[in-house]
Amino acid sequence: MAKLVILNQGMNGRTFDLQIERTTVGRVEDNTFQIADASVSSHHAEILLRGSDVVIRDLNSTNGTFINNEKISEAPLKSGQTLRFGQVEIKLDDGKPAGAPPTPAGAAPAPAAPKRPTEGGTMVMSRGVSLTDLEQGGTRPPGFDTNTVFSKKKNKVNTYFIIGGVVVAIVIAVLIVIALKAANSGAQH
Repeated sequence: MAKLVILNQGMNGRTFDLQIERTTVGRVEDNTFQIADASVSSHHAEILLRGSDVVIRDLNSTNGTFINNEKISEAPLKSGQTLRFGQVEIKLDDGKPAGAPPTPAGAAPAPAAPKRPTEGGTMVMSRGVSLTDLEQGGTRPPGFDTNTVFSKKKNKVNTYFIIGGVVVAIVIAVLIVIALKAANSGAQH
């Protein structure tokens, strides 16, 4: 089963299984996959499962949706590619071992890899991340600045509402002036 794995510090390793056809992603609680980060819009994007393909669609987010640092409005996401919502980086894990070729339809899956040797009941793991690597932090792609100030979207509805209110007020004022003139001219006769 495909899943998303967050790579950002503080959320590193947090995963989300892609089980349904349409998953909404955003900062607020009514999303299927909530990411509580200021750079993520309240309703940022949606993830669509189309057969074995995973498609990402941006929902006109403020800070954009990127696949491998290219801004997208809608694009397929492949295993190993980096997906970014605002400043939150995510990888797609399709559940297949890295570098394994896809199994053709109808073909038997490859045999499981042999188990790793153990020492005293403890599994021997190859070297992972060193403490110095963690202290230096990961390398960020060019243009990935966590110190940027995010711009707020302009709310056009409020602007239109104010303009409409001003127009209605002017029309009412003109009608009042006309009514007063008609009343004054009727009183003079």
